[in-house]
Amino acid sequence: MTVTVRQLADWVKGEVVGDGDQPILNARSLSEAEPGDITFVEDTRHMSAWSASRASAAVVGSSVPANGRALIRVDDPLMAFVAIVQRIRGSGSDTAKRIDPTAQVHPTAVLADDVSVGPYAVVGAGTTLGRRARLHAGVCVGRDCRLGDDVVLHPHVVLYDDCQLGQRVIVHANSVIGADGFGYRTQGDRHVKVPQLGRVEIGDDVEIGACSTIDRGTFGPTRVGTGTKIDNLVMIAHNCQVGRHNLLVGQVGIAGSTTTGDYVVMAGQVGVADHLHVGDGAVLGAQAGIHKDVPPGARMLGTPATPVRDQLRVTMGPDKIVRLQKDIKRIKQHLGLEDGE
Repeated sequence: MTVTVRQLADWVKGEVVGDGDQPILNARSLSEAEPGDITFVEDTRHMSAWSASRASAAVVGSSVPANGRALIRVDDPLMAFVAIVQRIRGSGSDTAKRIDPTAQVHPTAVLADDVSVGPYAVVGAGTTLGRRARLHAGVCVGRDCRLGDDVVLHPHVVLYDDCQLGQRVIVHANSVIGADGFGYRTQGDRHVKVPQLGRVEIGDDVEIGACSTIDRGTFGPTRVGTGTKIDNLVMIAHNCQVGRHNLLVGQVGIAGSTTTGDYVVMAGQVGVADHLHVGDGAVLGAQAGIHKDVPPGARMLGTPATPVRDQLRVTMGPDKIVRLQKDIKRIKQHLGLEDGE
């Protein structure tokens, strides 16, 4: 489609600088853009790339100066550009009602008029799908699940019985929500399974990456709070209560009955032991091993995790020792106490 810079500015409520009638054919990144394209420049750190870019126009922040090409000034160039890309290329949100003939939908399931259920997907008895819900190929939704409006389940996602997903939840391919928690009691000479009778509750605007798992609670629910974003290959065990707007990066593992506050960040491969609490706004660095409660706002790193400042001292210690040894050797050589070899 062809639109003008002024039309694009109207879409994102931006201010036009320069030729608002400049025609735009496509939206691409700085390095890929061609004449007739619009790109985005977040701030002055990208000025050299913007100068070298062949794009005809750009979505920019307030710090980017005019350079003769058409600009659209907005507060958040990245998200404005996302909106433009989706509008120009189409967002991929096909909400036309469609139940693939190979799908199996139980007669007692309740589906809104504009849902889409893909090939070989399964919807169990008593389950409810909200408006514009999209189930891609091979999705399996168990019995008595509740999915809100605009939920998207990508191929081969599995929801066990009695899972609840809020509005606008996205679950990427091959993730499993509601599997049994890892609970066993040793009786005599064998491990006996403790039945997992709870469920999983996912809040609004949560996104769950590919191949992640969230186990159901033993008796009550495992919960993930509104706005939390979960990367690929993340494990959340039974009875966990994850707060709102957390960021859990790839290969994070959270053991059972652990709770987190709001706006917690766990970087890649963080491991959290069971029955702990991570306070609001805490940031846990990559590969941190958490073995005790983390206070609000703490910055932790290392295994076992300690405050970042302490961990940096430990990390830098070997280098300092090597430098100290070299200094001592030079001093002794200068004093003629050894040959310096």
